[in-house]
Amino acid sequence: MSRALSLRRSVRAFHHYHHHANPHSNLLKALSSTTSPNPNPFLARPFSSLSPSPSSSGAEFRKYLGYLALLLGCGVATYFSFPFSDSAKHKKAQLFRYAPLPEDLHTVSNWSGTHEVQTRVFHQPESLEELEQVVKDANEKKQKIRPVGSGLSPNGIGLTRAGMVNLALMDKVLEVDEEKKRVRVQAGIRVQQLVDAIKDHGITLQNFASIREQQIGGIVQVGAHGTGARLPPIDEQVISMKLVTPAKRTIEVSKEKDPELFYLARCGLGGLGVVAEVTLQCVERQQLVEHTVISDMKEIKKNHKKLLSENKHVKYLYIPYTDSVVVVTCNPVSKWKGPPKFKPKYSHDEAIQHARDLYQESLKKYRPEVTTAESSEDSEPDINELSFTELRDKLLALDPLNRDHVIQVNQAEAEFWRKSEGYRVGWSDEILGFDCGGQQWVSETCFPAGTLAKPSMKDLEYIEDLKKLIEKEEIPAPAPIEQRWTACSKSPMSPASSSAEDDIFSWVGIIMYLPTMDSRQRKEITEEFFHYRRLSQTQLWDKYSAYEHWAKIEVPKDKDELVALQARLRRRFPVDEYNKARKELDPNGILSNNMLGKLFPLPDTI
Repeated sequence: MSRALSLRRSVRAFHHYHHHANPHSNLLKALSSTTSPNPNPFLARPFSSLSPSPSSSGAEFRKYLGYLALLLGCGVATYFSFPFSDSAKHKKAQLFRYAPLPEDLHTVSNWSGTHEVQTRVFHQPESLEELEQVVKDANEKKQKIRPVGSGLSPNGIGLTRAGMVNLALMDKVLEVDEEKKRVRVQAGIRVQQLVDAIKDHGITLQNFASIREQQIGGIVQVGAHGTGARLPPIDEQVISMKLVTPAKRTIEVSKEKDPELFYLARCGLGGLGVVAEVTLQCVERQQLVEHTVISDMKEIKKNHKKLLSENKHVKYLYIPYTDSVVVVTCNPVSKWKGPPKFKPKYSHDEAIQHARDLYQESLKKYRPEVTTAESSEDSEPDINELSFTELRDKLLALDPLNRDHVIQVNQAEAEFWRKSEGYRVGWSDEILGFDCGGQQWVSETCFPAGTLAKPSMKDLEYIEDLKKLIEKEEIPAPAPIEQRWTACSKSPMSPASSSAEDDIFSWVGIIMYLPTMDSRQRKEITEEFFHYRRLSQTQLWDKYSAYEHWAKIEVPKDKDELVALQARLRRRFPVDEYNKARKELDPNGILSNNMLGKLFPLPDTI
């Protein structure tokens, strides 16, 4: 799936609306046309046996015609609002789905479809000079232009209906220094674009998040990360940045030039300036060996310290309601031994077959009308062509909040991984990615886990408490619960910030998929997810000093909860210093949005 910011011009919706016109429109036009004068009044049949005057007869005719039109209108409205069965939900509200909007109105949503805004202000400058002019004009008008990247953040941190600026058209590689292994780029370039552009120079990025579609400016600003207890979050790869600010115009910051602002702005959440250019420290491009194996918590506890210290990249994938832990390690190919010689025990088809069988069995229960090829709809895809994550989405869509059904899906996932054990060799930018699945709600927390020399084991205790919570509360939690590690960051606004250089941090993500487009079902999943998240928050976060990833934190609607969150953030991050920089660089708040304003209220807005 292409995980890109969704920007839809209303004019496109307008054309779609007219190309899919109301099936009843011709009938309504025909009815309305009968109100025109009758060229032959003697052919009109009266509604009464009396012989009223021509004027009263016309009035009666129009009155009853109005009743008929009202009756038909009520029928149409009832048809498109009546709660149909699950198999007929797609028939609902088609009439009003594509209402025409003004041509200058843009609809912008994140890739999960969990956050969406409509705005008339959406700038896409093509050069630094254009960006500087956009920021200058917006500041003079006090017009919001919140920086938004690829729209991949699950919480929509870059969105605001008041106005946005997007650097997708500023996506060039400006300079490559092969000797120092550094690259200077425009901030709108996507990770995959950058990696492809510099691979011929023999260099690549030090680490990667799960996906490759993020803009460099965005992935840095939210403190994104990969995995590897010796490798810091991605903001630590930044050597220098060029910021276009409302108050001080274009400034360049680095360790040498204004280091205090540099470290603060590296993970600045888009609130200190529009990141226009970034210089990144890269590493030599190399091939990695990925090793996937199934384990359990007992074995993990025995080998945890060794796994963290001896592997360049490592992550654990826990399967709720099972003892299975998928351990994935990645290390450079040995120059002496070369890649491992390994023949998998099972083919991909054999590994995924259990999930296919479960899907066929589940169809008999939930959708018996499509259990045979003859009765299957043409739109039903061939399950043999689906990846495991696509098949998991289809399985969960049948009954996403039924705990027993979710447990069956989780067991099928454990079986898939058991039969997928083995090795894979490839370049780091190919190996370190992870298929996250379809649209989803996700909450990811970061907390200290000791040092490499002396792990605290709090990371494994957190998982044990989380799994107990899931089972006790009977949460329909799908797989996986993903656990990764990083070294610390010197950026004070990073969730992994620490002044102790040998500190390590664990990142744990919980998830609920949105495998359906039915609005009521998505609402129910959303409510269950936030119940799941709230239980984790109240029982685990303070205990383990866990703080949410900036791209996944959600603003509470309850005022008391919001005040508590603001106080909690103050205990972890230098909020006063951050707000002071915001006031100096963006005095009119044109780079802020509702989320930033509520998480970090300025003194005059509290």
